[in-house]
Amino acid sequence: MNIFVTCNNLNRIMIVGLPKEIKNNENRVALTPGGVTELVKNGHTVYVQTSAGSGSGFSDEEYTAAGATVLPTIEEVYAIAEMIVKVKEPIESEYKLIKENQLVFTYFHFASHEPLTKAMIESKAVCLAYETVEKKDRSLPLLVPMSEVAGRMAVQKGANYLEKPLGGRGVLLGGVAGVAPAKVLILGGGIVGTEAAKMAAGLGADVTIMDISLPRLRYLSDILPANVKTVMSNSYNISQAIKSSNLIIGSVLIPGAKAPHLITRNMLKEMQPGTVLVDVAVDQGGCIETCKPTTHENPTFVIDGVVHYCVANMPGAVPYTSTLALTNATLPYVIKLANKGWVDACQNDEELRKGLNVINGHIVYKPVAEAFGMGYTPVENYL
Repeated sequence: MNIFVTCNNLNRIMIVGLPKEIKNNENRVALTPGGVTELVKNGHTVYVQTSAGSGSGFSDEEYTAAGATVLPTIEEVYAIAEMIVKVKEPIESEYKLIKENQLVFTYFHFASHEPLTKAMIESKAVCLAYETVEKKDRSLPLLVPMSEVAGRMAVQKGANYLEKPLGGRGVLLGGVAGVAPAKVLILGGGIVGTEAAKMAAGLGADVTIMDISLPRLRYLSDILPANVKTVMSNSYNISQAIKSSNLIIGSVLIPGAKAPHLITRNMLKEMQPGTVLVDVAVDQGGCIETCKPTTHENPTFVIDGVVHYCVANMPGAVPYTSTLALTNATLPYVIKLANKGWVDACQNDEELRKGLNVINGHIVYKPVAEAFGMGYTPVENYL
């Protein structure tokens, strides 16, 4: 019997696997013991890799008490599961573990990672990406919680790296009496940018937030404090603002596609020495040309005297908060996929259908195909 087909029968039990995240300093986990309890209540079987939740403060004993079976190795979890639930995209050592027809539900960010895309095509798995699940109002419900965390962290990290011993200009974000506060420039007025603006404003910085949408700027002008200025985003305005900014946060998102470069290499020479760049969009290719993914272990590098902080899994540094925020959003979708199987669930739920990126060796999400000039197959061919 092919267990990877029977999951679409409502009378069958879904076998759900929860591997431990193995990306550098990734301490989040895709299911809490509470999430396991809900899946088990719905009749499903859950296998958890030992210590999968330890980084977020959840013990193996808690998962066992919730009804899961703990397995010692990642290979065993992948081998037995019909649906793999993760936080970050599989890394190279996991590629060979993913099997044909296996459903993998996680953040993928395919458009910025061609080797991952090719590996998932070769695996013939079903890849459903958190970041492209989309509501009718075009909001991204599974991206929002981590965007909130990353936006707030961007200011914390930026303020830290502005300190002189860490390579920054030596500017206190909020200033003091008689001394002007730091100038913070935020590119993009979405969830990340809004949360970053709130944090920077709360610390007393002089904040400018840019976006290409005038209605969005009007909204931000209404809800943000008086020390936040809204400015239309265009090449000229960006080129002028970077000259006096101490901290620049890139928070541009094009759902499922590679982020555009708003700051180029040549623009670095216009910045003050010790300026700090935090590119939250780095997992989608980055909106700052000189940014490349870094890790929590080695988070920064310097080009032309400008400090670059480009950690691709920023929320992984605060795993307890991040895990709870993420699973609050993902669990209803996990249960729906487990109860109905991915075919029925995606046929009846447009939000989930938009999350499908790769199915059985074919790209079914157009922006990913366009990013690499690969072939595209309409998702309807599989539903």
